[in-house]
Amino acid sequence: MRNKIIGLLLTVSLVIIEITGCKGAKDTAESTTQQNTSSEQAKHDEAIADKTTLRWALWDASNSDCYKALADAYTKDHPDVTIEMVDLGSANYSTALGTQLSSDGSNYDVVTVKDVPGYVTLVKKGVLEPLGGYIKEDGVDLSYYSGVTDQLMMNGKLYELPFRSDIWVIYYNKDIFDEAGVPYPTNDMTWQQYDKLCRKVSGIYGEKRIYGAHYHTWRSTVQLDGILDGKSTIVDGQYEFTKPYYEMVLSQQKDKVCMDYATLKTRGLHYSAAFAQGNVATMNMGSWFISTLIDKIEEGEYTDCANWGIVKYPHADGVEPGSTLSTITALAIPKASENKESAWDFVKYVSGEEGAEIMAKTGNIPAMTNEKIVEIIAGMNGFPNDEASKEALVTSHTYLEMPAIDKSSEIEAVLNEQHDKIMNEEIDIDEAIKAMNEGVQAIIN
Repeated sequence: MRNKIIGLLLTVSLVIIEITGCKGAKDTAESTTQQNTSSEQAKHDEAIADKTTLRWALWDASNSDCYKALADAYTKDHPDVTIEMVDLGSANYSTALGTQLSSDGSNYDVVTVKDVPGYVTLVKKGVLEPLGGYIKEDGVDLSYYSGVTDQLMMNGKLYELPFRSDIWVIYYNKDIFDEAGVPYPTNDMTWQQYDKLCRKVSGIYGEKRIYGAHYHTWRSTVQLDGILDGKSTIVDGQYEFTKPYYEMVLSQQKDKVCMDYATLKTRGLHYSAAFAQGNVATMNMGSWFISTLIDKIEEGEYTDCANWGIVKYPHADGVEPGSTLSTITALAIPKASENKESAWDFVKYVSGEEGAEIMAKTGNIPAMTNEKIVEIIAGMNGFPNDEASKEALVTSHTYLEMPAIDKSSEIEAVLNEQHDKIMNEEIDIDEAIKAMNEGVQAIIN
């Protein structure tokens, strides 16, 4: 009996030892797992802490593929940086950005500048970082921007770099020229040659009136043709240089070479709708219309202008072909940014060759161009396959529609008013030019 009791006690002891041993191993395993998990979390947290987050102010991020493509490409090459895009909306973007940058609560590192008036406002507020030092240190070649950066200097300093630029070209409907038996426009036309070409292709074909040219109601479609010789500007208070271009367009209007301004204003006819009608042979307009044409034709909506092409803007006598107008979108660095070096690296990337290639692949026209970028744009599905259209993308010099000066908005108001009066034939050209001269000189002097 005694032996049975001792055996029972030994068995119980072994069971207890086995149980406690298993529990100890389990506890040890759980403890090790928890330690590993904690270690991995700590490493993850440390990695995040080591990353630089750049807050990028922009608009319509969801409607533009290029923003995400640019951010993704940059962070792939720079894994120590994250890009946080902050969409301020497009309707009142410039106002919202100016207000936020002027307040103490703003913590943007990079801001997208929508237009030149918005740029001027931000510079006057003193909220942007001058980029001259960064540009000099990194040897950024500004010649790739075709003279645009020279027109963005304020107080001798540059505060932004353009990354998107829309140039003006001549769009034309090949079918109309083919039907009329008239040669297509070329990449080397003076304005006089352009006028003759438009007149030659105009007329009644069957029951359809063909307009050789179309000028949208913006003043830029007429006034700014005169600044492409590099001798005049739109902001110096002397506007005699606009007279030949107003005379040309008013004469075309009288001879039904183009639709009359009053009708366009009354109907509110958009330039895209005018070209899509299939009765407009040529139209001067920005390169932003390229993607619209491609998309609408692909969708089967634009059937009467599907056979189209582009050529360079006409030029004054003695001026190199390829001088044209442009609008830009740019990037700047707020003075309040705590990550200026990283922000500059991002601005340089987006505005440089790498960013330009990404822009071109997403169907946007980058501010800087080279042969490779032109090839990418011309290779888009739906882009005209003729060499002239491809060559039209190459510019020799670009002039901003409105250069960066303090009084740009006031000047524009005077010019718009007189443009409207001339085109409605309420006032003769000389009288309107006198009013422009006096009105603008009163603003700038």
